[in-house]
Amino acid sequence: MDNNLQKIIDLRVEKTIKALEKNLMKGYYVKSQSELMTLIDSLIADDKLITAGGSMTLAETGVIAHLNEKYSGIFADRANCNSPEEVEEVFRKAFISDTFFASTNAVTENGELYNVDGNSNRVAAICFGPKSVIIVAGRNKIVRSLDDAIILIFSFSF
Repeated sequence: MDNNLQKIIDLRVEKTIKALEKNLMKGYYVKSQSELMTLIDSLIADDKLITAGGSMTLAETGVIAHLNEKYSGIFADRANCNSPEEVEEVFRKAFISDTFFASTNAVTENGELYNVDGNSNRVAAICFGPKSVIIVAGRNKIVRSLDDAIILIFSFSF
């Protein structure tokens, strides 16, 4: 990647992280999958129950595979369920989990998360329940405003 473009991306991410922190959310910026897994391991070191919302980002970054492999005894993954009742139980476990993993549809440069959710399990768990929520989002999810978040989301919907 061009150094100038990388610098612009880095500055945009740093601006967004500062805005998240003003909104009482801790932000991290990692540049590789191995850095991401190391960060995750440090954040969930003492967990007894880990859950996650449905997320292509979590799957594509390897987070779900990492949790299933390294935390198989304490990670409740709905993909491993055999019935709708088991899936519902995992949804409910999110509210009592130590850590809930999710992605976000968009994050604004003002430090706002924008989420649209078919079952509401992800949004509900982000808002209430787990002791900790870890949102994994690529720099492609950063937008200037909530209006831009809506445009981003609905441009992929049709």
